Amino acid sequence: MAKKQWQSVNGLVLLNKPEGVTSNGVLQQVRRLYNAKKAGHTGALDPFATGLLPICFGEATKVSGLLLDSDKRYLATLQLGSATDSGDKDGAVIAQAVVPELSEVDIESVLQRFMGDQTQIPPMYSALKHQGKPLYEYARAGIEIERPARPIRIDLLTLKSYSKNVLQFDVLCSKGTYVRTLAEDIAKALGTLGHLTALHRIQTGSLNADQMVTLEQIEADLAGCLLPFDLPLKHLQALCLSEQDTDTIQHGGKLAIDRPETDWVRLYDPNNRFIGIGEWQLEKQLLKPKRLFNLDS
Repeated sequence: MAKKQWQSVNGLVLLNKPEGVTSNGVLQQVRRLYNAKKAGHTGALDPFATGLLPICFGEATKVSGLLLDSDKRYLATLQLGSATDSGDKDGAVIAQAVVPELSEVDIESVLQRFMGDQTQIPPMYSALKHQGKPLYEYARAGIEIERPARPIRIDLLTLKSYSKNVLQFDVLCSKGTYVRTLAEDIAKALGTLGHLTALHRIQTGSLNADQMVTLEQIEADLAGCLLPFDLPLKHLQALCLSEQDTDTIQHGGKLAIDRPETDWVRLYDPNNRFIGIGEWQLEKQLLKPKRLFNLDS
């Protein structure tokens, strides 16, 4: 059998990840659809979770770090009255508790306590590593590993609905925030236990749910679902360079220009082709190449 010939594909797909599959599993499905040489996702979602999973192909993987570091927004559904070992519906129930009489005003008051900068202890059921092994492997073996608290930030936390011991909340949080852990902490602050039954990501940085596509939509229109990979960088000022300045930047040189509006800028050649990211050096008053792209590969 002939060896599969992968293609050079450059671009971004904003997948609406379905429930019940791993992020890497669905990444490989999409990669095979495009027959792409190189692909990666930017911020894994748990198997039970759904929503925005940016998938980067080829040179787009060079901007994936910016997406990994960006804030995320979710719609989360919290079932009160029981806790699971994983903090979500895929885990086994390990404890139950009475749910006190709660009004929406009570819940909103508690949610406000979680706003702002704080620390959070990552859950055992996570991909964080200890001595080279993911924590979830220890958890499955019944081993508890001490985890240091990490700084996180909650910028928005609002109640969407509450009925029959189930509440849905909207949260905008910094990278590294475990919404499962946040949900458990909210339940405890409400005087009970809880676990997530649904988690839907609706935003990653400047990318939002309006731009998502399903696997079926991708299969039906591969070209139409492949987006330009400068899309996540629209918050950066765009600079269109002359041929000479383009050549200078592409050979690692620096440009003496007026200070741009943002410290990082999007760089385009005279044909309006996105060629990279530049970084302003305040002390030298020069613009240097930060990340360049090879679209001919």
